[in-house]
Amino acid sequence: MAAEHLKHDRALAETCVESTTLYAGNFLTLKRDTVELPDGKHATREFVLHPGAVMVIPLFDDGRVLMERQYRYPLSRVMTEFPAGKLDPQEGALACAKRELREETGYTAREYVYLTRIHPVISYSTEFIDIYLARGLIAGEANLDEGEFLETFTTTLPELLEWVRNGQITDVKTIIGTFWLEKALGGHWPLGEAEKG
Repeated sequence: MAAEHLKHDRALAETCVESTTLYAGNFLTLKRDTVELPDGKHATREFVLHPGAVMVIPLFDDGRVLMERQYRYPLSRVMTEFPAGKLDPQEGALACAKRELREETGYTAREYVYLTRIHPVISYSTEFIDIYLARGLIAGEANLDEGEFLETFTTTLPELLEWVRNGQITDVKTIIGTFWLEKALGGHWPLGEAEKG
């Protein structure tokens, strides 16, 4: 079955013919590539190179979760999210998860469980987000980046699910994280091995 899928994947592949960098910033790079399609014709693909990111679902022993509220300039609104941030150069995903949780919330965790990797915007970005569940939370002092402003608060899984249902939470990584949390806590999706915090 896997070999059959690989054969079909090759039949759908696009090959880069020419690549142009339109903009290279501190965080993102905008590319415009000319590709050869499976039928031999050419097309243009514009996309963003992204370094990747990590999201952490901080779970308290009593079942509550730690959330953030942060203003997101492209949408001109405050969004409710799980703690997250981009990978630094040469930084592993687990190290990033620990760093982002500590910097943004002040909390550290006794253990981290890797849940999954998502690709939130496959049509125009290389971005991936690795999602971790953090358990055994220990309070500390936040150390936000220069120019970073956010508020933290606690809530419950039923509240999160309602906010997803009614559209109060629209951030895709937080929606996916909420459903993963529901499946994991309900025993429907077994968790992998925990790594020490």
